[in-house]
Amino acid sequence: MTRSKQSTNLASISSTNLMELPVILPPENEQDSILAFIADQTARFDSLTTEAQRAIDLLQERRTALISAAVTGQVDVRGVAKRL
Repeated sequence: MTRSKQSTNLASISSTNLMELPVILPPENEQDSILAFIADQTARFDSLTTEAQRAIDLLQERRTALISAAVTGQVDVRGVAKRL
């Protein structure tokens, strides 16, 4: 049985018909496995994000220190541009 209607190239379904549609769910043990997998992957992504942010912070600190050292004459950068 078709629940949708089409008029002027626009298909639609009423909220009543939509609420009558069955919702198929996997068994509870499979739902638990899916949730555990998602939690594990989320934790891995969070860990990688934290590690990447630490690397970014460290690189920014090193950049600032290098610029400071170059400006104060602690590092000689006069021939660097020619070598690049």
